[in-house]
Amino acid sequence: MIKQTDDLLAAFEQLKNKKEIKNFLRDLLSPAEKDEFETRFQIAKLLWTTEMSYAKIAQKLNTSTTTVTRVARFLHKEPYKGYKTVLERLYPQKS
Repeated sequence: MIKQTDDLLAAFEQLKNKKEIKNFLRDLLSPAEKDEFETRFQIAKLLWTTEMSYAKIAQKLNTSTTTVTRVARFLHKEPYKGYKTVLERLYPQKS
């Protein structure tokens, strides 16, 4: 599995601009998977940039509070810091 992950990461590293990234994601993901990734990122963004409750975020994005809670856990508690790294770069006013 690590080799497969490394191969996928290497593929992403070859992409040079937004258009190439968008096209790669369209090829890689089903429409439902793409929608789910977009929703998760919007949840992370709202958690980072607003004081909205989990319930309000779930309602706004038409998702479950379980999904919001999961994203929040990865944003604030898990050691990977993937969401945090991106959000700090996009929205550096929050620390």
